[in-house]
Amino acid sequence: MASDGDARRSTAAQYFAEDDDEGGSENRIVNLLNEAMMGDEKVKVDNLRKVQEIAINLSPSLLDNFLDEILAFQRDRNSDARKIIVGFIEEVSKKEPDVLPRLCNSLLALLNDESVQVQKRAVQSASQVYKATLMWISKAKTVSESHDKTWQQMIQIRNMISDMVDHDNDGIRTQAVKFLEMIVLLQTYVEADSVRKPNDFSLDDVPMALKIAKRRRLEDEAVATLEHIIKFHGSAHISSVNLMACMGTLTLIAKMRPQYMAKVIIAFETLHTNLPPTLSKSQVSSVRKHLKLQLLNLLKHPAAFEMLSNITTLLMDLGATQSEIAKNSPKPDEVRKRQKKLDAQLPPLKKPKLEVPDVSTAIDNTKPSLSSSDIDRLEGFIADRLGPDMAAQLVMQAMKFLPEKMPNTFSSTYTPIAAAGTHGQIKHVARLMATQLASAGFGPDCTRASAALTSVFNKKLLEDDDEDDDIVIPMDAEPSKPMEAPIPVPAPVPVKIAKIPKIKNLKLAEITKPLSSKARNKMVQMAVQRILKADNDAVLGGAMVTRCKILTSLASQFPADVRDEIYNYIIEDVSDHCDLALQWLYEEYSYMQGFNRSNSLLRKQNAEAPEENYNKLLCGIINTLISPEQPVKDHETLMWRIYLESPTITDDAVEILKAQCGNEDSAPSCIDLLEHLVTKRPPKQLLFLNCLLLYTAHESTLIRTRAIQAVYDLYEKGVQCKVIEDYAIFYLGFLRLAHPPEVIFGEDRGRPVTVKDWNENCVKACLYLYLSLLPLNESMIHELAKIYVQTVADVKRTILRLLEQPIRGMGMESPQLLKLVEECPKGAETLVTRVIHILTEKSPPSTELVNRVRDLYHSRVSDVRFLIPVLNGLTKKEVIGALPKLISLNPVVVKEVFNRLLGTHSEGSSYTSPLTPAELLIALHNIDTTKADMKTIMKATSLCFAEQQAYTQEVLAVVMQSLMEQSPLPTLFMRTVIQSLALYPRLIGFIMNILQRLIQKQVWKQKKVWEGFVKCCQRTKPQSFQVLLQLPILQLEDVFNICPDLKKPLLEHVQSLTDNQKMHVPPGVMEVLTGIKMEVDPANQPGPPGDE
Repeated sequence: MASDGDARRSTAAQYFAEDDDEGGSENRIVNLLNEAMMGDEKVKVDNLRKVQEIAINLSPSLLDNFLDEILAFQRDRNSDARKIIVGFIEEVSKKEPDVLPRLCNSLLALLNDESVQVQKRAVQSASQVYKATLMWISKAKTVSESHDKTWQQMIQIRNMISDMVDHDNDGIRTQAVKFLEMIVLLQTYVEADSVRKPNDFSLDDVPMALKIAKRRRLEDEAVATLEHIIKFHGSAHISSVNLMACMGTLTLIAKMRPQYMAKVIIAFETLHTNLPPTLSKSQVSSVRKHLKLQLLNLLKHPAAFEMLSNITTLLMDLGATQSEIAKNSPKPDEVRKRQKKLDAQLPPLKKPKLEVPDVSTAIDNTKPSLSSSDIDRLEGFIADRLGPDMAAQLVMQAMKFLPEKMPNTFSSTYTPIAAAGTHGQIKHVARLMATQLASAGFGPDCTRASAALTSVFNKKLLEDDDEDDDIVIPMDAEPSKPMEAPIPVPAPVPVKIAKIPKIKNLKLAEITKPLSSKARNKMVQMAVQRILKADNDAVLGGAMVTRCKILTSLASQFPADVRDEIYNYIIEDVSDHCDLALQWLYEEYSYMQGFNRSNSLLRKQNAEAPEENYNKLLCGIINTLISPEQPVKDHETLMWRIYLESPTITDDAVEILKAQCGNEDSAPSCIDLLEHLVTKRPPKQLLFLNCLLLYTAHESTLIRTRAIQAVYDLYEKGVQCKVIEDYAIFYLGFLRLAHPPEVIFGEDRGRPVTVKDWNENCVKACLYLYLSLLPLNESMIHELAKIYVQTVADVKRTILRLLEQPIRGMGMESPQLLKLVEECPKGAETLVTRVIHILTEKSPPSTELVNRVRDLYHSRVSDVRFLIPVLNGLTKKEVIGALPKLISLNPVVVKEVFNRLLGTHSEGSSYTSPLTPAELLIALHNIDTTKADMKTIMKATSLCFAEQQAYTQEVLAVVMQSLMEQSPLPTLFMRTVIQSLALYPRLIGFIMNILQRLIQKQVWKQKKVWEGFVKCCQRTKPQSFQVLLQLPILQLEDVFNICPDLKKPLLEHVQSLTDNQKMHVPPGVMEVLTGIKMEVDPANQPGPPGDE
């Protein structure tokens, strides 16, 4: 059994079989959605299908968690992805109806999608969603606010789709008809003869107590929907595809809801009588064949027995044979069973109450509403009077309207009438005539119909009558048969017609005279005004296109007063009359191009050339839109429409748009419009691009930023890249001039005052576009290097300040930047140094950059400042070798050098240095004084001590320990010891140890170090007293000579010692301290320190 289940499982389900657990499925959905967002169209569609399979079939519990994330793809740019979301909504509504409140808004949005395919799929899915919603609220134990809100949204969707039967797309109209079919089937009752489907749902399944969707209201809506389908089915301009879809829908409704069988048959009869005139010959043949198949299909249904004669007659007209009709007719047994069932369901008949209608009221009602019973009554009235004589008269009257040659359509669709003259055929003809009269506005009132027919027939007879005798035509020769209801009909009165004299033909030329020019112009103007005022009537009558064509033709061909009348009408409300304005522009454009088909004599009344007319109209509309005196609603949107949809843009219109770009209020929209015109209007692409480039150097930040962004986007798309590059380099070349060029000044550039000397704003104006394009085209950096050499000092400084952002955008790995460093033009060293500084300011230099800088330094540029940006990439030996030159630079530069070496300038963890802080300080002590003077070295070491973060007491201890082991001792060693002590007093013990070791190294032999030793002892008293007592007598005396104030404190310290401690003090030391010679045992006299 397991293998059978696996075999029946879908491919996607087998693919995800390994992720049965919730955790695995959830992770899988997350990964698939992420890949869908980042992947291409195929990956996106495949992943969404997989997500649908998991969330609906494999792990339905995860649906609630990921529903919003999946529905978010309804706004995806890929139409296939949006169609997948429509299918997902349909499946979810069937499997998990509890989430319907969260689906309706998405479905509503997808119904308004810009893609026709997505809309079609959304309408198709709406049928299942609507059915699921009605079932959901019907099965709910209690109706909540969520149920009510969801049902209201579905009503909104239903109304929207109902309006789509008038959509421009055939496919959407067909799907809308299928949706309406579902509405009728869902919201009507099932009868005994209804054709049933599995899991069918109808009005019987809706609870009586359901308040938000009452049965009566639902049924009324279904009946109205059926009428809507029938109306669309009988419209004159329906396409063949939609017509056959409507026929199939009506047939299905009649089979599944037999109570509407009569309505459907009447609709088919009307269609057979009035086929749409827009159908071609082949389409007429297909429609008649399809209608025949539908009628044969209906004939099999038991409920069709009551309409058997109507269906049979229609089928015979359509060319069906008797054998085909007999083969598809219901069996007699089925008819008898159905009749018994219907008789059992009928209530006992009561005697009908007769009421006499008000004949005068019936006659006055010119357009009564027509139903099937009304047409039946009219059919009976016509059938009673349609004898051979009346038929002959009708044929004779119709002969004059026949064409001389038989139409091909008639010859291809005509079928001989086999049952001509029979009662059934006469009844069928009467039915057809009743339908035609009903369509012409005649009601079911027999008196009105009789009078109408009488008047028509009499009029036709009078026209052909040449005899002098009076003629009386009785219209009711024999008594009429009773109608469905016993309504008394007054007998028509015979009409006596007097002799009509012959009328002489009139000749207009004999009784009329030409109008004056003034009167003729006045009448033309009044006619134009009437057409202008009839906009609402034109919309209601469906003649809006014709009205616009008439107006544009009049405006283009008639004199100036007519043009002005229509022009004033347009500018009164440009928002509503924008379509008319655009059609007028196209009409003028057709004359301008010379391919109009109108009479050229009318054009002579207008003295202006076609080009002037077009330009005047276009600029007038644009000036109206931008006029600040009378602001136009949505003027920006209308501006976009005029510029993008007009047949061509004149130079004057371009100048208007160009001027608007210089206004900060309108600049954002107008600059964006210019960008679109560059791509949408290829013939004038360079003109629009030049206008856009003009504002990339504007003084206003808002205007300049928008223009540069627009040019940047165009360059990124590959639109006229060479032109944009040349323009940017052309402006860059201005920097070589001694004075700023006049081209960057003027009202349109935002700089009305001309400046003679270069300043920062002028330099920036020439650099804005170039620097913005630099990250996109890195090879342009070499142009900057060439021009930089030829600029003055002020311009150079400004260039160096503005380089940071574009250079960071290029990055350290840029091949062009490495090439610039390698081929550094002579005179551009500061530029290259600045570039390297920017690249290495926040990150260590790359190996390629270090190698190129090193080569350049050794071969061409001997300035040590060139090495500063790449110090962290050099070796320890190279840095130590360059230190004498580096510390001889400006203090600010030296500070930067130490920042780079010590890592204090780096914000990240990627800091690397060839020297540790200890090694740097040691290297400074060991610098040869012939390469750098002592004062410079002292300043450098002081800078190190200022960086306490790098030089902790542990680091300084390492430095002092290392320096003390050197021989000879560095000159600045004791200075470093004293500074370390001042910075970290806790080092006193370590320093005392150093001082003792210095005595052993006979520190007094190096004068500078010895002086530092004495100063250190002076500053560390009284801790240094023990060190002083260890000095030889001569050196102790020298200490007192250098620093006499140490003698007294040292004596006091010795005197404070215990006797035992005093015994360890050498007698010579005591003699130096007291000045008294003491006898000492030579055996106890210690030798000088350092002697063996």
